[in-house]
Amino acid sequence: MPRKSTTASANIRDAGASGSLTFRLLRELAAGGFHSGTVLAEKLGVSRSAISAALKNVEACFGIPLFRVPKKGYKLPEPIEFLDLALIASHLGKETAARIKLDLREEATSTNTLLLDRAHIAANGTVVIAEHQTAGRGRLGRAWQSSLGGGLTFSVLWRFPGGASSLAGLSLAVAVAVLRGLKAARVPGVEVKWPNDLISGFRKVGGILIETQGDMLGPSTAVIGIGLNFRLPDDVKDMIDQPVADLVSLAPNASRNRVFAEVLKALVAALEQFEREGFMPFRTEWEAAHAYQGRPVRVQRPGEPEMAGEVEGVAGDGALLVRMGLIVQRLSSAEISLRLPKT
Repeated sequence: MPRKSTTASANIRDAGASGSLTFRLLRELAAGGFHSGTVLAEKLGVSRSAISAALKNVEACFGIPLFRVPKKGYKLPEPIEFLDLALIASHLGKETAARIKLDLREEATSTNTLLLDRAHIAANGTVVIAEHQTAGRGRLGRAWQSSLGGGLTFSVLWRFPGGASSLAGLSLAVAVAVLRGLKAARVPGVEVKWPNDLISGFRKVGGILIETQGDMLGPSTAVIGIGLNFRLPDDVKDMIDQPVADLVSLAPNASRNRVFAEVLKALVAALEQFEREGFMPFRTEWEAAHAYQGRPVRVQRPGEPEMAGEVEGVAGDGALLVRMGLIVQRLSSAEISLRLPKT
């Protein structure tokens, strides 16, 4: 179980509190409108040339355009809601904040990679969230695409007393937690797709990547990575090789800070329950949210012919149950991908 600290603020850390000049400038521009280079230089105590250099490669590095207009200054095409530790803490509440160690970073290659590298020293309940990932990873080695302020990408380190077999169904329990958090943040219309996708209208909204360390008999450590599309610009959508949706299309007034806090709060509660009881308490809720439940599907296994079946549900260990003729097959997450039948 995560150890409690005496105050919520003691467990919340901003690794970029001072911030690079580029991020400090982007935070100044985040609210919208034009900002004079001269005024920015005076406010931040740097030269005009330093301002120009810091903003030179914003579009290439962060996937957001930047308008530069002589005599008017710099402007972002749309406001960006940066993560705010005070807002996050207010939504988390003292009880949840005391159970985690929140590490907010401006930039990271991958929050999962960062936590895996620190797993031997990181405290239980460590959460790393990055405003921007340069090498985000999804399932099966796929790249995770997002722009600055356009996603929520974070990882949670959680220690379990049991071995790998005790973690069966963990990714499905995590998906239930995410749905609970989105509901609390008033984001409707999100479902699950086995084994680890979050979808809306059969378009991907988010994904879950769990990587584990430890002995077969325990104890074990799980690094739970969650990526959510909060606001996807068209050029980022064009880089993704599948239909996608974002949360603001479902809830235009959604707050990035509140969504993160509500999902994290639900996740901490779910992990504590999973540690005690496993996947079974989440099973009915997961099946009710499964977009493919009871549907005919095509089952694709690497190197094997495609097969047709109908999804019946999931087993107590999270395996997918698909009826193929008279036989109900148990399928593991590493074996298949699902597609609706061709029309």
